Amino acid sequence: EGEAAYLQSGGLVPRDNPEQLIIALEPEAASIYCRKLRLHQMVDFGTKTTQNGFSPTENVGTGMTQAKEHVRSKRQSRTFLVENVIGELWSELEEGDRYVVVDCGGGTVDLTVHQIRLPEGHLKELYKASGGPYGSIGIDYEFEKLLCKIFGPDFIDQFKIKRPAAWVDLMIAFESRKRAAAPDRTNPLNINLPFSFIDYYKKFRGHSVEHALRKSNVDFVKWSSQGMLRMNPDAMNALFKPTIDHIIQHLTDLFEKPEVCDIKFLFLVGGFAESPLLQQAVQNMLQGRSRIIIPHDVGLTILKGAVLFGLDPGVIKVRRSPLTYGVGVLNRYVEGKHPPEKMLVKDGTRWCTDVFDTFIACDQSVALGETVKRSYTPAKPSQQVIVIHIYCSEKEVVSFISEPGVRKCGTLRLDVTGTESTAARREIQTHMQFGDTEIRAMAVDVATARSVKASIDFLSQ
Repeated sequence: EGEAAYLQSGGLVPRDNPEQLIIALEPEAASIYCRKLRLHQMVDFGTKTTQNGFSPTENVGTGMTQAKEHVRSKRQSRTFLVENVIGELWSELEEGDRYVVVDCGGGTVDLTVHQIRLPEGHLKELYKASGGPYGSIGIDYEFEKLLCKIFGPDFIDQFKIKRPAAWVDLMIAFESRKRAAAPDRTNPLNINLPFSFIDYYKKFRGHSVEHALRKSNVDFVKWSSQGMLRMNPDAMNALFKPTIDHIIQHLTDLFEKPEVCDIKFLFLVGGFAESPLLQQAVQNMLQGRSRIIIPHDVGLTILKGAVLFGLDPGVIKVRRSPLTYGVGVLNRYVEGKHPPEKMLVKDGTRWCTDVFDTFIACDQSVALGETVKRSYTPAKPSQQVIVIHIYCSEKEVVSFISEPGVRKCGTLRLDVTGTESTAARREIQTHMQFGDTEIRAMAVDVATARSVKASIDFLSQ
């Protein structure tokens, strides 16, 4: 919802016609694209011989570049089955088959579990999309920690402030070597140190970078006379370990969920999926329980999937709610059920305040187009706008909006201008849709059958 409002403000769609913008969720976009894969568009590490001819025990660490070259050579020799013969990958899937998509980006790793529903091939989300800050940028943080250990955190902090362009150059140099890390690599990786790093360190400490390396007791990083840091492969691989361990632990926890069983495929997508170290770690974790599929051009998977979603937004038929959503209401006070401190007496009637009226519960399955109906009455006959605060929580069962972990996440605004009638009680019936990629609201004045302008704001909270 926030993205939609932001994109509207950027002029992509007119404010009076926001339906022209469709939000595509990243894990879903990846899943939709993977479902449309053809067998020549992927590397399969889950069978005795992959679709590109590699054995899983035969240099998984060679990565995507070698895999692509292998595919090209196969095509040239005409021994590789081409697209119009193989057909789509999901033709191998039967109704009820399940697969996991692991989107490994720079900042986060997102997981989603989908199930095929035939004959149309629609998808059902079995487990709500989850993930964490386990992207490849975590390896950069580990490299920075290593530099701090060698040269001192005070110097690194000052260098980033005083020489920001050189710091960027250093991280770009590290990025290229990071991509060369592989389980079977034996030769060292050389990282260019910018001259300003060497010069500024001499001024800051009074001695050379080479001296710092000798005194650091970090044996696996050496100084090259060509002005480079020389890391042995084990040292580079160690920088990957914390991030990859987080991903593997998250995957392990996911596969222990009752909803996540009999997984036919695991798709690795996103730029970090190109890492041979990550590929091998996932393969070791699965131990043959699922086939691991890595699409070619993994970095474009989300983009291509988003385009496919735009062409058919109804492809995801059932989703899981990531949070519990509801509003705060007044209910009749019930002795022994409601806390005394929540009691409010108004016109001789006892009410319980802050009651959480649940619209949809966390992890609940929601079908596309499924609606929640509620009726609201203006406090005064002359009232022109009804404002209702929306709350959310990660807990499945919520009783009061004042509970820990409950936060206000949005505002439902009903513009009832022009719906005045002679009825003593004005009833505004509201329909909220939760099964799409965004929460939508519609409302009608029951007495006059006129539409009420309804909008939800998730930005200004």
